[in-house]
Amino acid sequence: MNTYFSEDLIKNTIGFHGHQCPGLAIGVRAAELCLRELGHHDESSIVAICETDMCGVDAIQALTGCTVGKGNLIFKDHGKMAFTFYRRKDGKGFRALLNPDFISELRKEMSRLMAIEAPSAEEQEKCTQVRTECERQYYEADLAEIFIKQEPQIRMPRPAAILQSLVCEECGEAHMESRSRQFAGRTLCLTCFERVEQKI
Repeated sequence: MNTYFSEDLIKNTIGFHGHQCPGLAIGVRAAELCLRELGHHDESSIVAICETDMCGVDAIQALTGCTVGKGNLIFKDHGKMAFTFYRRKDGKGFRALLNPDFISELRKEMSRLMAIEAPSAEEQEKCTQVRTECERQYYEADLAEIFIKQEPQIRMPRPAAILQSLVCEECGEAHMESRSRQFAGRTLCLTCFERVEQKI
């Protein structure tokens, strides 16, 4: 493997995620790029913004110290293989976009095989082989081959803050004030607001 993470640390990351796969390997390498450029969250506050819900997000949580619970891992459901990292103390940051040209034919073949609804035993075996090869290449390649490093496209989010709780006048449940909505003169949580504010 061409990564400075130990095999034990990668095994722990696989255990955290639940299985090994090419997507997790992408996240491992993105985390490596973050640590190389900005350091670990334990050293200086780091923020990760993930534009995908794929497996690699778990690797970023496991390896960078950025987590949803601490408010320094932000999920943006853009459907893009892109990760933005910031260091809070000096505002340094970058966006890592998965290089579309890296092993593109192999990735297309993997997508094709995984899309087969009722694969034959031969197709299943071929899919496993292709996925294993994709994963191997993600771990073996230089970071500059895997990612296109760019200027951030998303601003660094503010630090997590404890805000006032409001009570929804529809369901009676407390919710964070920044997630409340005013509708017809009433304070509503997002769930109730979405239920009553229907545009037809």
